[in-house]
Amino acid sequence: MTPHTSPSPGLLPPTRPDREHWFDLPSLRISVRTARDTVRRQLRTWRLPGDVCTDAVLLVSELATNAVLHSAGDRMLCGLSLTSREQLRIEVHDDGSTSAGPTGARSGPQDESGRGLLIVQQLADSWGTARSGRTGGNTVWAVLRIEL
Repeated sequence: MTPHTSPSPGLLPPTRPDREHWFDLPSLRISVRTARDTVRRQLRTWRLPGDVCTDAVLLVSELATNAVLHSAGDRMLCGLSLTSREQLRIEVHDDGSTSAGPTGARSGPQDESGRGLLIVQQLADSWGTARSGRTGGNTVWAVLRIEL
């Protein structure tokens, strides 16, 4: 599973977003629930289809969980960007000092964790990692196509 490289590390794609929503959270396990709830609420406000909301909530849950467990940082910055090209971009930035990108380790059949990026790969139309220009740590992003 190889992530795509972001054309602009930690930044939005070249298209200008029509709508953006950013929120900052402490890098704690309890923050993953807050991230899910915040994304769900914002996407309902934007009146996005239910399947997009469901996928986006799962994606932010996986990305935020990875930031909490693997970044060794204190904070994470989560962002949603809705572009005119009918795409939703989800970003999670950490302020940790670990390298950007997955380790490549695979989970065994008895492992209880370690499948988050596989879920991201299956749900997202594209995804990737880069150094974050916003936090100095890493960013992991995922894009969902919105079919209206």
